[in-house]
Amino acid sequence: MDWTETEISALRRAYASGTTRVSYDGKSVDYGSAEDLLARIRTIERAIAGTTRPLPIAGLAGFSRGDR
Repeated sequence: MDWTETEISALRRAYASGTTRVSYDGKSVDYGSAEDLLARIRTIERAIAGTTRPLPIAGLAGFSRGDR
């Protein structure tokens, strides 16, 4: 889904002001809590940043002194 800058800006303003009702582009959405609103903001930010894919699994580094 494509999100607009208008939507993310409205979400951030609502979160900053402590409200859970967000209005933008003639639409209104009521979030159950500030945590729900913040979760939506983070979801959109990750999607915009392109990090919705799983994170890579880190490998294990090995070390050797070379004398054994």
